[in-house]
Amino acid sequence: MDIVSALFIESFELRQVPGPATRVDIQGAMFSLPAPSGPPVTITPHLMVLIRSRRQDPPNGVLEVVFRDEAGEQVARNVSPFNVEPGKFTYRLVRGELEFSQLGTMEAHCRLVPDGQTTIVPLTLLPPVGA
Repeated sequence: MDIVSALFIESFELRQVPGPATRVDIQGAMFSLPAPSGPPVTITPHLMVLIRSRRQDPPNGVLEVVFRDEAGEQVARNVSPFNVEPGKFTYRLVRGELEFSQLGTMEAHCRLVPDGQTTIVPLTLLPPVGA
């Protein structure tokens, strides 16, 4: 199995098209956002991880997402088992509860355990609008 994509998003929709095939409409993909107020602040962004299963892969796996601050320290972790039909795709939504003591960047380190490659997705907290 492989991680095809990982993005912080506002929302998404799945829709069927002829084939039959599925489309994923992703809205509001982001790599930064303004803080709701000055730090310290907690935000809860949604991370969407798309996973591909090869035909020979087993039908289940485990996604681990570790959120790290700029110093590399772990600030949150999510482990999510999933099932996917061989030869198909699935997704996982991970909602991090991220505490920022100051403005800056956190990274979501996404991998399929036990030995998948790590995909890193940054999210930068900007000053509040009007600040």
